[in-house]
Amino acid sequence: MGGVVLSVVKQYTPRWLRRWSGKYLRRMRLIAELGLVGSIATIVQRRLGTCGAAYTLSPRGADHRLYYRVGSSDLDVFHQIFIDREYAPLCDMRDVHVVIDCGANVGYSSAFFLSHFPSCRVIAVEPDPGNFAMLERNLRAYGTRAAVVRAGIWGESVPLRLSQEQYRDGREWAVQVQPCQASQTPDFQGMSIPSLLMTFGLTRITLLKIDIEGAEAVVFSGNVDWLDRVDAIAIELHDDSRFGSVSEIFHSAIRGRGFEISRSGELTICRRAGLTTSVATGGMQTHA
Repeated sequence: MGGVVLSVVKQYTPRWLRRWSGKYLRRMRLIAELGLVGSIATIVQRRLGTCGAAYTLSPRGADHRLYYRVGSSDLDVFHQIFIDREYAPLCDMRDVHVVIDCGANVGYSSAFFLSHFPSCRVIAVEPDPGNFAMLERNLRAYGTRAAVVRAGIWGESVPLRLSQEQYRDGREWAVQVQPCQASQTPDFQGMSIPSLLMTFGLTRITLLKIDIEGAEAVVFSGNVDWLDRVDAIAIELHDDSRFGSVSEIFHSAIRGRGFEISRSGELTICRRAGLTTSVATGGMQTHA
C-alpha cells in the first residue's frame, strides 16, 4: 500500500519540486553527517578550491578524518557511502572479522567498515595510482587493521594495466583494467580472490565488497568454489561495460550457494540466511 501511495505522489508531483526536495534532503543529510560548519566548508572548498588540492572531511560515520581531492569524483563516492548510506543494510552483521574491499578507490568504504565493525580487519585493493595514494592516506590512522594492496582484481594472477579507454564519465571512480599484451609493460599484478586469501593467510571472508567497473564478469566466470568461504557480498554490477552481461554471470555464479539477495542503491547485497534479518535488508528477499 505504501508503495502505491508513493507512486501516486511521485506521478502528480511536479518534476521541479521533486528535484528541489531531493537536493534539500541530501543537503540535510550532509549537515547531519558533517555538521553545519563542516558542510559549509566542504561546499565552499568544492566550488572555490584549487583543482587537485586535498581537503579533509570529518564524518560522524568514520572514526578518523578523511581526505578528498577537489575536482575529482571523491565527494561523489563520499556521498554514496556516508550520505546515501548504501552499505547501511550490512551494519547489523555480527562477528565481522575479515572484509576484502575490491576496488577500494580512495578508502571511504574501507573506513566505513573499519568504523562500524571495530573488530574487523580490512584488505583494500585498488589499481589506480592516484586513488591508491589517497587510499593509503585515508586508512593510515587505522594502523594494522587495514592493509592496502595496489593490484587489479581478476579471475587469475596475470599482469594487468590500466585501460586507456574511457568508461562512463572517465573520472577517478571509473577506472578499468585489462590484461597486458605480450609487448606491453604491466602496471601491476592481477590478483584473484583465492590468491588474496592465500597471500594473507585467510580461510574465510566475512564481507566481500566488489566495485571493479565490469571486471567482476571475469572474476565470476571461472571456478568460483571460493564463494563457499564468503559470508556476505556487496557488489556493484556494471552491465554497460565492455565485459558484457555482468549481472547474468554473477547471478549464475551464486545460484544455489545459499545467499539471500537484496538491493541498496546501486549495490546488490548477498547474505547467507543466518546473517540476514528484516532490519538489515529492509525489503523483500530472493534466494539464490
